Amino acid sequence: MANDFKRFTKANITTSTGASADALYTVASSGSAMASIVIGITIANTSSSGVLASVFLDNYDGTNDVYIAKDVSIPAGSSLEIMQGNKLVVEGNGTNNDVIRVSSNTSNSVDATISLLEDV
Repeated sequence: MANDFKRFTKANITTSTGASADALYTVASSGSAMASIVIGITIANTSSSGVLASVFLDNYDGTNDVYIAKDVSIPAGSSLEIMQGNKLVVEGNGTNNDVIRVSSNTSNSVDATISLLEDV
């Protein structure tokens, strides 16, 4: 299986939180286990006011869901790099897959971008 660098984006993030937050990336499904390595997540505040944003890992096993970042402050017109040099492995079992989700305290004020290495 080939390793592929990929980028996914989601504009106008909503205020839904946790496992209901907007999906930025879902591990690809296949007949066998899949994994991806997240290289970076950038959140951009597109509004004229400061916002709070969160990044959530909706774990494929149905439990062990965690926040990667919770209610981080992003000033008006600024962006925030969540990963800052770290890597994060996300995975699935072919039926259920990890989902990276993003939310904001102000609807339609945040755009998000994720870069990753898929099919590892």
